Amino acid sequence: MPIERRHPGKRMSDAVVFTPGHGERIVYLSGQVADDKSVDMAAQTQQVLATIDRLLGEVGSDKSRLLSATVYLPDMADFPTLNAVWERWVVPGATPARATVQAALAHPDYKVEIQIVATAPA
Repeated sequence: MPIERRHPGKRMSDAVVFTPGHGERIVYLSGQVADDKSVDMAAQTQQVLATIDRLLGEVGSDKSRLLSATVYLPDMADFPTLNAVWERWVVPGATPARATVQAALAHPDYKVEIQIVATAPA
């Protein structure tokens, strides 16, 4: 059962794909943050979701195949903004299991980090 790592780095890979051998692969994305830390919460969330779309696309998957999402927010006051952007992005009827937790992120200007598990066709 091969494990494929996309964009491996010193501490993490952007995506890890596990092929269990039943016609599906499991895709694990590392926590994604915005490219531009200077923008507001909504724009950071949109950037993160665009990165998730790109990484899933690289392995032949998309947001309709999400299994779970873990969202990290340094300030839970941003929860409504996150949800507004998220709800426009997710596929109705294909929403993943999701947890949102308050956490200090790697840089004080990051407003959101999202980690995804999805499937992809073999």
